[in-house]
Amino acid sequence: MSIPPFHLAFPVHDLDSARNFYGALLGCREGRSDRDWIDFDFFGHQIVAHVAPASVAARAAGEDRNAVDGDAVPVPHFGVVLSMETWQALADRLSAAGLQFIIEPTIRFRDRPGEQATMFFRDPSGNAIEIKAMADPENLFARN
Repeated sequence: MSIPPFHLAFPVHDLDSARNFYGALLGCREGRSDRDWIDFDFFGHQIVAHVAPASVAARAAGEDRNAVDGDAVPVPHFGVVLSMETWQALADRLSAAGLQFIIEPTIRFRDRPGEQATMFFRDPSGNAIEIKAMADPENLFARN
């Protein structure tokens, strides 16, 4: 299945910390940039970190969470679906780097059509990110 890349712009408080987190830690190649923004190749998708300290501060005041298979999932969040092998390698790298997880790397919906590996963490500006992998990629949109 060929999926066109998505584009997401999101607020950050500082470009240097975004560059370190997305580039050095997550391994996202940097694209274009300017004084107030940076493009990153987020596993084949374009994400753009925009300096917007007021948005970061407003979000830090509180967040919503929804229950998903026993976990309190932060809303909003964004992420990507990887292969199991790539997901595991990233989970191992982030764990070894001492990243604090919101939801530790785990398997959710075990033995059901939507079985998936998932992990949640925040970037330095507090943006919640979910990285997941499907046990069977064909079941990405399957109902449990």
